[in-house]
Amino acid sequence: MTINEIRTKYLAFFEKRGHTIIPSAPIVPQNDPTTLFTGSGMQPLITYLLGAPHPKGNRLVNSQKSFRAEDIEEVGDNRHTTFFEMLGNWSLGDYFKKEQLPFFFEFLTSEIGLDPKNLYVTAFIGDEKNNVPQDTESAGIWKELFGSKGIDAEIVAIGSEADGYRLGMQGGRIFYYEARKNWWSRAGVPENMPTGEPGGPDSEVFYDFGTPHNPAFGAECHPNCDCGRFLEIGNSVFMEYVKMPDKSFALLPQKNVDFGGGLERIAAAAQGNPDVFAIDVFTDIIGLLIHFSGKEYTDSRYQRSFRIVADHVRAAVFMLVDGVRPSNTERGYVLRRLLRRAAQHAQKLGVEHGEGKNSMLVKCAVNFIEKYKQAYTELGSEDVYQMISDEIWKEEKQFAHTLEAGMREFEKVAKAGHISSDDAFVLFTTYGFPFEMTLEIAHERGIDVDEDGFATAMKKHRELSRAGSEQKFKGGLADTSEKTTRLHTAHHLLLKALQMVLGPTVKQRGSNITQERLRIDFSHGAKMTKEQIAEVEKIVNEKIREELPMIRSTLPKDEAEKLGAEHEFGAKYPDMVSVYSLGPISATVDDPQFDKAFSIEFCGGPHVSNTSELQGPSTGSGQAPFKIQKEEAVAAGIRRIKAVLQ
Repeated sequence: MTINEIRTKYLAFFEKRGHTIIPSAPIVPQNDPTTLFTGSGMQPLITYLLGAPHPKGNRLVNSQKSFRAEDIEEVGDNRHTTFFEMLGNWSLGDYFKKEQLPFFFEFLTSEIGLDPKNLYVTAFIGDEKNNVPQDTESAGIWKELFGSKGIDAEIVAIGSEADGYRLGMQGGRIFYYEARKNWWSRAGVPENMPTGEPGGPDSEVFYDFGTPHNPAFGAECHPNCDCGRFLEIGNSVFMEYVKMPDKSFALLPQKNVDFGGGLERIAAAAQGNPDVFAIDVFTDIIGLLIHFSGKEYTDSRYQRSFRIVADHVRAAVFMLVDGVRPSNTERGYVLRRLLRRAAQHAQKLGVEHGEGKNSMLVKCAVNFIEKYKQAYTELGSEDVYQMISDEIWKEEKQFAHTLEAGMREFEKVAKAGHISSDDAFVLFTTYGFPFEMTLEIAHERGIDVDEDGFATAMKKHRELSRAGSEQKFKGGLADTSEKTTRLHTAHHLLLKALQMVLGPTVKQRGSNITQERLRIDFSHGAKMTKEQIAEVEKIVNEKIREELPMIRSTLPKDEAEKLGAEHEFGAKYPDMVSVYSLGPISATVDDPQFDKAFSIEFCGGPHVSNTSELQGPSTGSGQAPFKIQKEEAVAAGIRRIKAVLQ
């Protein structure tokens, strides 16, 4: 089956079972500045998984475009890709385990035609320390499902991944693993979850390709083994817990199902080939590279390069169409790295450097556009086609100049007959000269390279970069605790007050809200006077004392825009948006008084229900709770305010 056929079957299967098909969110997250890219199907739905009603109902299904930058270095084996589609279905307080597991089992065996004898599953072994029980219910459901196909499924308790390599299969088909393998939250294992974060046990499905176990990965094979025999193709998360301020776990107001299944991996299982790059969406690209390079995909010397070019160009196409452009910072840096690695490995394959539309990377991109434009109509216009072609060629041409400069520097350091870790590091970070290329050319000339030293330097570099990135992109809400939620509502009041005092040209340009303070970056060309700051504080505190209700409405995007709802500059929003308005006292979206609200903003929440809650239990009589601590410049025409609730 092609990926288009599998995607269509999946959506139709769940639509018949009462699910509403929702579109994929962009690969650049909307209203979520805590991360650079959309990395899972549930990420755009976190507000609804926390309890907010979804405008399309409580049964949803889609195929979500996803990208994980941390997998860039892993690309080259037979299963890792940076870009992927995550098939997802969700139950928001509707069905749970006894419906979800049979749904997916039926889809795999009846719709896709997988032999159930090749399926193996896992469940959560439990966590005594956090008082979370073993998921015996999922294991029992799986046993019945396999039994319905005449398979006697033994249940085996493994524990950790290390235990799996020691204990092996033990004749099992259903396996219990610890939290590192069978617990899901955005923060990972239970102890890493911040206050307000939802999570729960999960149950994974693996496909057994029957390939021999490679003992280099461990003495024994088991479903979570990395030897290539097993491939995870789907994961049902039973999101029923939330982390409390005292570090304990409480049940969410509603039990949710959050399922994610890798479309490309299911396609690989459907054709019984463990190589994800053998599925239809990649075969034409690899065939193109074979034709122009004269190399064979099966040649182990070049297979990794074929895969890297194919993966990276596909990811670049989807990043470009969602507004990312190559640069030296943030998302643009990731895109630049993808395109330059693709160019490097195309060169390694010996593909000639074509011009413009004859560039090999552009040819690959055009092929991907044709493959995907039916499912993702944003790829279908001539303007988008031209933009993608131009951006890729421009970056490829610029990288060629970078390589020339890097090669000149390489020749200088190579004269010593040894390339130190510092030399290799400078070549990579300063000249953009890929380490793989340094290594390859050095080995051809019999020159030694300090690989271990370079790896250590790069590890330190990544840790520093990651720390800076996490600090920078903490943005938005650090968590969903009560204190952060109160400050989030104060943020709405502050933005409106700034517009009233400084003028309507004030627009939000960034935000960061923690339990301790809020921060807003906004457009304004001059330092605020003491009188202006005092007036803004006065307005915010007046609205807090007026006890305005915070009202959430869901309405079409164009209607929200007509009402003057504030929204983030440059952000993309779905056709239906969540809007929060402060007052009037009894207003709803259907009320003619709605447009007289003090503040109206596109927002995913969460918020307090009334501004009176911003006073807090410790606010004294007559004390103004809202206080601006600092006002400063952060860039030309951009000011920043830090404020607190006392």
